[in-house]
Amino acid sequence: MGKVERNESRARRAESRVRVERAAVVPESPAGGAAPLTAEQYLNRELSWLEFNRRVLHQAVDERTPLLERVNFLSIFCSNLDEFFMKRVGLLKRQIEAGVMARRPDGLTAGQQLEALRAKLEPMLKQQAEVYAELAGRLLPARGIEIVGYEQLTAEERRQGEIYFRSTVFPVLTPLAVDMGHPFPFLSNLSTSLGVTLRHPKRGEEKMFARLKIPRVFPQFVRLAPGAGVRYRLLSLAELIRHHLDELFPGMTVVDVMAFRITRNADVERDAEDGEDLLDLVEEELRLRRFEKVVRLELGPKPDPWMREFLMQELELTEDDVYEMPGLLDYTTLREVAELPVADLRYEAWTPQTPKALADEEADLFGVIRQGDLLVHHPYESFNASIERFVTTAAADPNVLAIKITLYRTGNDSPFIPALIRAAEAGKQVVATVELKARFDEAQNIYQAQALEKAGVHVVYGIVGLKTHTKTTLVVRREAEGLRCYAHIGTGNYHVQTAKLYTDLSLLTCRPELTEELVELYHFMTGRSLKEEYKKLLVAPLNMAQRFKALIEREAANRQAGKPARIVAKMNSLEDPAICQELYRASAVGVPIELLVRGFCCLRPGLAGVSENIRVTSVIGRFLEHSRIFHFAAGAENPLDGEFYIGSADWMYRNFQARVEVITPVEDAAAKARLWEILEIMRQDQVQAWDMQTDGSYVLRRPAAGATGAAGLGTHRALMELTRGRALARG
Repeated sequence: MGKVERNESRARRAESRVRVERAAVVPESPAGGAAPLTAEQYLNRELSWLEFNRRVLHQAVDERTPLLERVNFLSIFCSNLDEFFMKRVGLLKRQIEAGVMARRPDGLTAGQQLEALRAKLEPMLKQQAEVYAELAGRLLPARGIEIVGYEQLTAEERRQGEIYFRSTVFPVLTPLAVDMGHPFPFLSNLSTSLGVTLRHPKRGEEKMFARLKIPRVFPQFVRLAPGAGVRYRLLSLAELIRHHLDELFPGMTVVDVMAFRITRNADVERDAEDGEDLLDLVEEELRLRRFEKVVRLELGPKPDPWMREFLMQELELTEDDVYEMPGLLDYTTLREVAELPVADLRYEAWTPQTPKALADEEADLFGVIRQGDLLVHHPYESFNASIERFVTTAAADPNVLAIKITLYRTGNDSPFIPALIRAAEAGKQVVATVELKARFDEAQNIYQAQALEKAGVHVVYGIVGLKTHTKTTLVVRREAEGLRCYAHIGTGNYHVQTAKLYTDLSLLTCRPELTEELVELYHFMTGRSLKEEYKKLLVAPLNMAQRFKALIEREAANRQAGKPARIVAKMNSLEDPAICQELYRASAVGVPIELLVRGFCCLRPGLAGVSENIRVTSVIGRFLEHSRIFHFAAGAENPLDGEFYIGSADWMYRNFQARVEVITPVEDAAAKARLWEILEIMRQDQVQAWDMQTDGSYVLRRPAAGATGAAGLGTHRALMELTRGRALARG
């Protein structure tokens, strides 16, 4: 696709998406006729997200974090930022292009947000570079891990590097010159390149540009033979290539070399037209994404002015799009360093424990569920021994007649796909609702959906205009008493790898009041059911926003009536203006509210007369806090007599209005006790917990001398110890 064609395509999409861009700006006035939130009451989402990523970066700064884990958090910070630029900065730029001037409640236009984001981000990039310099320059070498520059290599190491370059790297490299016969090359998203300024020996001072992509098919660090007292000695692949440019441009004079990296917009979603196949639509979106506009150009320190200007012109960028990085360009390559097998520089190994009720692998799993609801807490408890077992058992059980599942992200080599295929081949009715628009997993989901369809699975791509984000499985089984339904309702994806890294909750149940409504929900997702009334389940976009609003209003009414009132809510993000308004109202009448929000939070705590009774805490550490738990006192003094809910949705406008989500009540007494235990541990945490300030900044708590339990261990270690202790107690 040529530049002119790409520009015309972008223009057509921008014009067609004006309505979508405007819809992305949340209405200022909450529902119910309430006065609109003011800028004082509502923080900017994008700036709050950067504060979240600052907390991630602090894990690399914190000396309490093991050395290689500090390296890993540098990589995570960079990866988070890449996705932020692709999605959020890309969206802001599209809004500007589409002429969207509507303001969110924070009062900032898209242009003002971009200015504020850069001002907040640049000091963080400087800190990231300083941390890396300290780790690579002093701390890692002291523990036997050396990341060296080419100038530090011995003659023997240079010989080794030369052999590796000539035999392995050189044949793969493709130098691309730019001249009258060679147009500016296509640059793939998040690719790192070497820009090379050349001179021809017979053409005087004329400069020529060439681009050399650093290939990702090889490890990004070359391992050299370590010397005495050294565990690993590493040279970056880019360094090795840079010092062999003469072999790539023989006879030419290499005037200058500059590394650069580009980020493209990933906010590419077209409105489906009548009769258009959703699978074809998403495949087209993936194709278009490859050619989307560049939204960020990263350069190394002291970049060559000529090449800088050349790249800006070719990529159609302004100064605001260019970031001169004070350290590395791509910290995600450090994941290779972080994964070095040096146990004493990593977090202690953790093996998820099998839940007590599932310890007997030969026991009838469905019989276990009939005895009572099972609540499983990942990654402390095994995902494989619980949820994977639930689905694979259902697939193999001859008495199971139907399996219905929602798939948002499953990862490579998912055990669920072959299990569903086996079930379909065995004659079971198998339905998979696959979300093709799960951002950055579209290609994987298309591949899996096609594999399922070929095996006879009924694959549904959800409801047009809504992403299917709910995490549910429904199993219909023939038993002596008749048909019985079993369900899994969770907070996390059916993804065996993230289940080891993300904290999530799973409820396994056969309560008819829940499973009957889940049957109705699948009719809504796969058919044309218009049912909107659910007594137990909170379902978005049908009743969830209204139900949460009513629950908050009830706490406020109870407080005013002199009854016990309390709200404790744990989630990834909080942004919905209507919910913020309801929380402010409840706080104003004295309801104590504790919000455990890992990521961004647009609500401001501590505003006089507005949110003085609201406390916002963020817990960051070795596991990513992904579970959603909602607790309401419901007039009861004892928290265990109150109401608990878990599910897939955060308190965000998109979760309430643009996604299919499910939140389920948890009514089993033992399960409620476990949920309160989790919340209490997080509330007591003085190690990993950050308290949000009224201005949107966060302050890390510090444990008192001699602190024990969750206060001294932090959330993740405390829950690991608790889970390990329970496993030992049962022998």
